[in-house]
Amino acid sequence: MHEDENGDRHHVAAQVTPSGADQEFLALERELTVLLRRARANQGEMAREVHPDLESAAYGLLIRLDELGGQRATELAGYIGVGKATMSRQLRALEELGLIAREPDPADGRAWLVTLTDEGRFRVGKVREARRARYVSQLAHWDRREVAELARLLNQLNRVMEK
Repeated sequence: MHEDENGDRHHVAAQVTPSGADQEFLALERELTVLLRRARANQGEMAREVHPDLESAAYGLLIRLDELGGQRATELAGYIGVGKATMSRQLRALEELGLIAREPDPADGRAWLVTLTDEGRFRVGKVREARRARYVSQLAHWDRREVAELARLLNQLNRVMEK
């Protein structure tokens, strides 16, 4: 579907390159590549803002814990897409930095939950607030409905990519 200058929607035939690839999907790949490259660089900056010794990859773990609370290491490993050994190493490093703690899982005394410490919650909150302020500043000229639509589409894309 394509929307013309009057807001009317028209069905548009896919434009195919000589190699047989749809232009829309090539454009999507190009824009996602740029977005992901910038996101990786930003994640590294945000990780260092939380703690100078924090690995870039560990930032996502802290965000997950901030949003969902206590999680088992196996749940975190599955969400991030790493093995148990990698997860164990990352959690040990976060624990040594004083950003997370492990506590017994009330639902299963044999298991442990990983939670943010007060210090971890404070540091992550501070960085996330600064990040949101940057988005507000960078997208100030956007209509709020466009921001909401972008968030909706990214959520939809993320759900599809999980499968």
